[in-house]
Amino acid sequence: MKTLYTEEQKYIRAKKNVEKMKKFYADLLAYLLVIPFLIYINLKFSPEFQWFWFPMIGWGIGLTFHALGAFNHNLIFGKDWEDRKIKEFMDKDKINY
Repeated sequence: MKTLYTEEQKYIRAKKNVEKMKKFYADLLAYLLVIPFLIYINLKFSPEFQWFWFPMIGWGIGLTFHALGAFNHNLIFGKDWEDRKIKEFMDKDKINY
């Protein structure tokens, strides 16, 4: 079942998607600035133990999931999953009242 959207709803959804993308790019920029700094600090002051891998991998995994959510949320939940769930709950409420 395909849900029809008004122009206002389309605009709101597009605006939310743009906000998600902006947040992702801000996080990516922070990652690209902070990780090299951590690598430098680690290798300069304690090169015997390379602890920079832990934040680099952990933050990288988080950034990957952030990218999936920002650019292709349908990959995770399928097409219009959120809208179908909202409609399902609304229909369920109609029956109960």
